[in-house]
Amino acid sequence: MTKFETEHVAMVATAISGLVWGTFWIPLRALDDNGITGVWAIVLFYLLPTILLVPVIFLRWRQLMQGGWSLHIAGMFAGTALVLYAGSLVFTNVVHALLFFYLTPLWSTLLARIVIGEAITGARWGTIGLALIGLLLILKIDKGFDNTLRPGDWMGIASGVVWAISAVLMKSDSAGNGVDFAVSYFVWGSVAALVLTAVPLEGLTRVPDWQTIRAVLPWITPFVLFLVIPSAFAVMWGATVLSPGLLAILFMTEISAGTVTVAIWANEPFGLREIVGVVLITAAGVFEPVMKMRRGET
Repeated sequence: MTKFETEHVAMVATAISGLVWGTFWIPLRALDDNGITGVWAIVLFYLLPTILLVPVIFLRWRQLMQGGWSLHIAGMFAGTALVLYAGSLVFTNVVHALLFFYLTPLWSTLLARIVIGEAITGARWGTIGLALIGLLLILKIDKGFDNTLRPGDWMGIASGVVWAISAVLMKSDSAGNGVDFAVSYFVWGSVAALVLTAVPLEGLTRVPDWQTIRAVLPWITPFVLFLVIPSAFAVMWGATVLSPGLLAILFMTEISAGTVTVAIWANEPFGLREIVGVVLITAAGVFEPVMKMRRGET
């Protein structure tokens, strides 16, 4: 494929992956309902795909070693970012987790400018502004901001900043490979999830026993195998092809999927304010890629 075609495939893959990731709160909540609660649901959500990827790790161990610290530092940041995001889904409401994480385009664009000298176009500022208006609308900023943030809210904010750093690192690594970044992400994400168990969070529970884990494996394993792993590979590959800011904007499809599924199945707020906010955020996500395609830019 030409660079032009590769970029467009990466755009589509990233946007679809965002839709898939918008449903990740569902298995996390289901694990909680089935006795694997709090942080331990996050641990299983990362350890299981890492175990399933052992054959890939075995086949690509040379490439994983040759990637050096640039590969694994990016994996550490990516794994930590998305473990924090999973934590925000567990320790605050889903809509807040999505909102705080999706300050990412701002962090990504600024970091890309500072670290790799990427220009910030007028269109990019426009899409970021549109997205932020949507976020602030859902946050009810016009009615005053609640200064009492829960641990999950802070996790959501931190996850966006850390993910922005990881996206810049992956894009700036010219020798990086999407497969290796994805494997590194799952491995280091598992480590980050285990570290999170040492943080004194409210509601931290004991390690689930084997019987409890075995009971959820028949349904969580297919979910991980057919949705979690492929979507992670698509996003990590997209991070090596697309600019960090554009990657974050495209991934905003997650907030649409997350907010709608929450409204249907979790009884969280979803009224006119949320509808308008999601429309604005979705418009921000598709505006720049569509304009880029129409102009035929690479």
